[in-house]
Amino acid sequence: MAKPTHRPTSAAGFFAVESAIDDLVTVRDWLRFGVSRFEAAGLVYGHGTRSALDEAAFLILATLNLPIDQLDPWLEARLLRDERMRIFDVFEKRVMTRKPAAYLIGAAWIQGYRFAIDERVIVPRSFIGELMLCDGLLPVIAEPDAIRRVADICTGSGCLGILSALTYPGAEVDAVDISSDALDVAARNVVDYHLEHRVQLVRSDLFSELAGRRYDLVISNPPYVRTAAVAAFPPEYRAEPALAHLGGDDGLDLVRRILADVPHHLTAHGVLVMEVGRERAMLEAAFPDLPFLWLDTAESDGEVFALTASDIAPKSASQRKSRSTRRNKAARGS
Repeated sequence: MAKPTHRPTSAAGFFAVESAIDDLVTVRDWLRFGVSRFEAAGLVYGHGTRSALDEAAFLILATLNLPIDQLDPWLEARLLRDERMRIFDVFEKRVMTRKPAAYLIGAAWIQGYRFAIDERVIVPRSFIGELMLCDGLLPVIAEPDAIRRVADICTGSGCLGILSALTYPGAEVDAVDISSDALDVAARNVVDYHLEHRVQLVRSDLFSELAGRRYDLVISNPPYVRTAAVAAFPPEYRAEPALAHLGGDDGLDLVRRILADVPHHLTAHGVLVMEVGRERAMLEAAFPDLPFLWLDTAESDGEVFALTASDIAPKSASQRKSRSTRRNKAARGS
């Protein structure tokens, strides 16, 4: 039996822990305890969960090797003492270290797909995964079967590149990152999904090592957080690699580079899909001639955009304005 790593040294603290482990018997008991503990500690969320309740549920289910999206069937389940000790331990680690829950578990999920992670990569939470898996890209990809080449720029754990391969079974994917550490994590996930023959990992500073390659789909969730905001991060976000967040003074340093280079890497009917967080207004002000099509999800509004190759290709301002008007009307269904 693994020994808990966060046990109090005082006698009073020891007996309080033993009392909790003895008195809290069911999953429901531990769920309530976790919420109270996390609220009292002032934890910050956003790495796949949005509240103390979600965080406690995730840690309990993952620790017990239960499906992370099925809480209700287990609420009244009585737990073995060893299980209770493991839950207490992971709760205490979350409070004491302030590390995101996914790092403590060693895995994160996107739309039900599991990805191994550690502190070498950002915790996966991109909205692009939902768009791909739930037909959210149909407004710009009318023929999914025609997708043959995909690039995932700033792949991190490899999650979006892998989801691309699963969504477009006829496609080959280049999963690109500047960090060799991140690519080591991505390699494990590629193997876990048996996609070594279709997903190629490429160490590259954006498109620098992709000369001559063109893609039907380029996806990217690049660093887009402003430098000042990164400096003010709470501990949970500071636990992630700074390289995965830093987007420069206005958050758009890498976004600008991608927009400048991507026209040379899209096929004639290619599409760029990129996540930029809450920088929509800044982006539209910086690129007033680009007809961004904003793709919303169940939990995001105006954080992911799409552009086609023809949108990005050089053209007159009047042509861009006309195209933007048509695309906005189409997005509204008018």
